[in-house]
Amino acid sequence: MKKPVKEAVALEYGQHQAPTVLLKADAELAERVIAEAHRQGILVTEDAELLSALSSVGLNEEIPPELYHAVAVLLSWVYWLKGLTPDESPASD
Repeated sequence: MKKPVKEAVALEYGQHQAPTVLLKADAELAERVIAEAHRQGILVTEDAELLSALSSVGLNEEIPPELYHAVAVLLSWVYWLKGLTPDESPASD
């Protein structure tokens, strides 16, 4: 059985008015990006539908308004897991 190709999209939030696509990768590069994120304590989630939608956004582009809700849910999860409040940056700990 063929192993499915791994994909990854990294978002940046805080520098722009909306989250921005910072990185897109697939296959071996995606595996390395995910492994490095785990090593650095960066939270990783798997959501095939959101991945598909984010994959259509260009690099360094803000996400479109139709993705705000889905990404807001994801960001609230990150803040909650890290014990942060919205005025704190997840990357600052």
